[in-house]
Amino acid sequence: MVAASPSNILQSKKDAGRQSSVVGSLSVPRMDVFREGRAEPFLNIPPSLSSTSVQWGGIALDNYTVPAVLVPWHEHPHHFVQLVVGGNVKYEVNTRGRNLRFVSRPGTTFIEPRGTVDEVNWKGPTQRIAVAVHPRLLVNVLEETAHEEDIELMERWDLVDQHISALLLEMTADLEDGSPAGRIYGESLANALAVYLLKRYAVRRQTPAIYKGGLPGYRLKRVLDYISAKLADDLSLSHLAAVAGMSPHYFSELFRQSTGRSPHHYVLMQRIERARQQLRDPECSIINVGLNAGFQNPSHFARMFRRFVGTSPSRFRAEIWAGRPLRNELGLAPPGTER
Repeated sequence: MVAASPSNILQSKKDAGRQSSVVGSLSVPRMDVFREGRAEPFLNIPPSLSSTSVQWGGIALDNYTVPAVLVPWHEHPHHFVQLVVGGNVKYEVNTRGRNLRFVSRPGTTFIEPRGTVDEVNWKGPTQRIAVAVHPRLLVNVLEETAHEEDIELMERWDLVDQHISALLLEMTADLEDGSPAGRIYGESLANALAVYLLKRYAVRRQTPAIYKGGLPGYRLKRVLDYISAKLADDLSLSHLAAVAGMSPHYFSELFRQSTGRSPHHYVLMQRIERARQQLRDPECSIINVGLNAGFQNPSHFARMFRRFVGTSPSRFRAEIWAGRPLRNELGLAPPGTER
């Protein structure tokens, strides 16, 4: 591949913008950058783990194990956050007419605002988590930023931030676990990351307001009814927030106050409770029980059921058929009702 120069990238920015995802859409399908006006993979090395199959709204994550490599001149169409997980190596950054030299260590973090043009030369092998954040995720996450056209982030090349590290590692762990809760947990973490970036690394920092008292009763009922009706679907945090008529951040905070659980945990518990009820039906197979409750595949269902009920779905059903008394170990309200 012929390395693109920064001037060529900037000259092609107008054409490249036509190829980027629409601002009103929160789709980030791949970890792409622009070189010579063309969308190309960030690295020529395929990731060992990716959020592509999950399709979180507003964010994409790839986990790479990379040898020493020169990442040629490129432009980021989305905000870009990168975390070094392993590798104490020298790296050299060329950007904005500067040549910067650092030594990476586990925890080293980059924050590159949308439109950043750079070239990075890694002198040794590393393991890195790369995250592309759609600009609209930062705009939409808070009521305070809903009127903004764009949010400008600070550029950081040798940062250590334990909060960012924890969020990216937890997102990676969710992918490694097969995302048993579906999209909603990863999107909850993505929204937490967006709020944190606004508070700490926006050029004009945002301080979210603090609301108390939970969701109004009619909004809570609307959301709970929607969850109950759509429990078998891959629920999205942004969709639940839209049903409530508020931003994802405040919806999550007020929902927790109203129910005692985060949205993703509430959904997971309702899925377990629905599965418990349907396991009483001898004509419904265990596979269909899991699918009807919203679990993506039988292994996710069996793993989550055992984690929260303490036994496998098949043993649980056998105990029902044996006539043993069963109690609601989870203390769950019936699906679609308030706690």
